[in-house]
Amino acid sequence: MNKLFLTIIAITAMLTGCGRTPSTTVSSPNGKISLNFQVTEEGTMLYEVQVNNKPFILPSRLGFEEQTGMVLANYFDVMGVEFDKEDETWTQPWGENKTIRNKYNEMVVHLSSIDANLTMRFRLFDDGLGFRYEYGYATDGSTLLLTDELTEFNFAQNGVSWSIAADFDTYELPYRTLPIDQVEDANTPITMKTEDGVYASIHEAALVDFPEMTLVKKGNMGFKSNLAHWPDGVKARIEGGTFVTPWRTIQIANEAVGLINSALILNLNEPCAIEGDLSWIRPMKYVGIWWGMHLGIESWVMGDRHGATTQNVKKYIDFAAANNIDAVLAEGWNQGWEGWGDPSQVPFSYTKPYADFDMEELARYAAEKGVELIGHHETSGHIDNYEQQMEEAFAWSKSLGINNIKTGYAGGITGGQQHHNQFMVRHYRKVVERAAAHRLSINAHEPIKPTGIRRTYPNMMSAEGARGMEWNAWSEGNPPHHHVLLPFTRLLAGPMDYTPGVFDILFEKTRNLPQRKKWNPQDKGNSRVNTTLAKQVANWVVLYSPVQMASDLVEHYEGHPCFQFFRDFDPDSDWSEALQGEPGEFIALVRRAKENFFLGATTNQEARTLTIPLDFLKEGITYKAIIYADGDDADWESNPLEYKIVERQVASTDTLTVAMAKGGGQAVSFVPVE
Repeated sequence: MNKLFLTIIAITAMLTGCGRTPSTTVSSPNGKISLNFQVTEEGTMLYEVQVNNKPFILPSRLGFEEQTGMVLANYFDVMGVEFDKEDETWTQPWGENKTIRNKYNEMVVHLSSIDANLTMRFRLFDDGLGFRYEYGYATDGSTLLLTDELTEFNFAQNGVSWSIAADFDTYELPYRTLPIDQVEDANTPITMKTEDGVYASIHEAALVDFPEMTLVKKGNMGFKSNLAHWPDGVKARIEGGTFVTPWRTIQIANEAVGLINSALILNLNEPCAIEGDLSWIRPMKYVGIWWGMHLGIESWVMGDRHGATTQNVKKYIDFAAANNIDAVLAEGWNQGWEGWGDPSQVPFSYTKPYADFDMEELARYAAEKGVELIGHHETSGHIDNYEQQMEEAFAWSKSLGINNIKTGYAGGITGGQQHHNQFMVRHYRKVVERAAAHRLSINAHEPIKPTGIRRTYPNMMSAEGARGMEWNAWSEGNPPHHHVLLPFTRLLAGPMDYTPGVFDILFEKTRNLPQRKKWNPQDKGNSRVNTTLAKQVANWVVLYSPVQMASDLVEHYEGHPCFQFFRDFDPDSDWSEALQGEPGEFIALVRRAKENFFLGATTNQEARTLTIPLDFLKEGITYKAIIYADGDDADWESNPLEYKIVERQVASTDTLTVAMAKGGGQAVSFVPVE
C-alpha cells in the first residue's frame, strides 16, 4: 500500500508539536459521567470512565488488528481535538416513545499513524455513552482484512451481571445471573449492577456493515470485544480506503428502570432514510397459524395435519375481524417445507402456495373483512435462494395487499457462514432496504440483534433474537424469571416478537391428542408455559413489540373474559415508562396509546405486591381501570389459571396496589370516563 501521504501527516504532526501524550476529557450534560481519552508514549489509545466522580471503567485499550500488518492500534499521535454538543427533539412513526430527546456532549479526537488516520468520536449522554472508530487509510485497491478488535471494558468494581453466552449463530439461550468476574463470555446486551449500585448495559448501535460484537473475559473484571468471523477466520472485509464501525455503547443508570427508559441506542443511529409518506408502516395486533405447529397438532407441510389451509386461514380472519385484531399470519403456506432442515435441498418458493392454500382468494377475503395478511418467508439459511427470489416475492406480496413480512433463518447458513457475521449483517440490511423500496415492513426471526436501525429504517419493526414462546411447547420452557429479565437485557436492544398470550398454559386441551404425541417427541411431559394466566396478559404490555401477537389457538380465546384486554389493547404506543423493577425479579411498565393507558406488571417465581402511584395519568380526568389480576390462590406451578377481573374508577392522585402471585402478573387498561 502507498503510505506516503500518511507518513507526511505523521511528520507534520511532529513538526507542529502534536504528540502522543495529550489527555482529554468530555462529560455528560449533567456532569455525572465523564470519559478521559489518552495516548500513551508508545502511541497506544486508552479510555476510562467515571460515574458520580468514582472510577467505573479503568483504562481500557482501543484499536484493531489487520491481517497484512497494517497498524491500526499503535503509534498514534493526536492531531487535534474538537468539542461539540447537541440538544434536539425528533419524532418517529412508531416506538415505545414517538418523541425522543437527543442531548449529548461530543468529543472528536483526530489521530494519525504511519498507516492510518483515525477519528475517535465519543458522545456522552446523561444515560450513558457511545464511541466509534472512523478510519482512513491509503489503499492500492486491495481489501483490508480485520482480524481482531482490541476494544476493552475494564470494570473498576465487581457486581452482578445478567447475560447469555456468546454464540455467533443463536441468541436463543438461557440467561445467566453471574458475578461480573465470573463471566467468561457474553453476547450483548449484557446488563450489570456494580457494588456501588450503578446499573449498566454494554451493547452496540448502528450495526450496518460489520460483524456483531460479543465480549470475552480479559483479566479479573475486564472484557474484550470478540467479533463474529467469515469462514476463513477474518472478522471484517473492508474496501474503499475508509471504514466506520458501529458505536460501542454503555448505557448507565442509577436505577434499573433507567436502562429501559433510555433512548441512547436509537439516538446513535442515523435519521430516517425512507422518503415520503410513512403511513404504510404501522403497528398492529395479529393472530396466526403458528402455535399449533409447535404443539404438534398441525404441520407446516401439506397433509392431513396441514395448518395453513384456505379454510383454516378464513377461520382466523373471521376471528380477527370480530375481535379488533388487525392481521393474520399463516406459516407453512408455501411450497418447499418438505426439504426444511436438509442442507442438500434449496426448499422454498416465496410465490408458489401449496395446493390447499388459495392466496388470491384469501387476500380478497381478508380485504373484505378489513383484515391484513402477514407474509411468511422462512429461508432455512439458504441465503442465495432467498435473495434470488426476494424482489419478485416482495412485489407479489405487495400486489396482494400484504404489508408485513415475517422472515426466518432457522438452521445453518449455507457456505459455512455464521448467522451474525459480516456476510449476514449485510444480508439482513439488504432485506430491510429492499422491503422499504416495496413499502413492506419486516419482523425477523433468527435475526441479527437489534441495534437501533429502526430509526433509519422504521419498516424494521420487530425481531425475535431470544428464547421466545415456542420453547415452552417442546422443552422444559422458559422459567418465570426469564420474562422479567428480558426487559432489562434483550429488549434494551429493541422490540422483540416474543409472541405472548398462551391461555392453555398446561396444554391440557392438546397434550393427549395422538398427533401431538407422534410429532413432538421433545416434550418429555414437562413442557408447559411457566406463568400464571394474568402474567400472559401482562406480557402483552411488558414485552414490547409494535406487531404484537396473541399466539394461542383462537379457540382458546373464544368466550374467555381475559381476552378482552387484547381486544382493547393498542400496540401503537405514543409514550412509555418503566416505573419499577429489578432484573430477573419484577417489572412494572406503563404505555399510553392515544387517550388510553395500559399497565403491565410481572414477577419471577416469588409472589410480591407493588404500590404504584398513578401520577402518569392525565390530571383532572377520571379513568375506568379494568384490572386483570391473579386470583387469590393463583400460583404458576400449582394453580396457574385462576384470575380475577376488577373494575374501579381512578385518577392521577390515586395509588394502585398490584398483588402478584408466584410467577404471576397484572394488566390494567385505563380508559377515560366521559
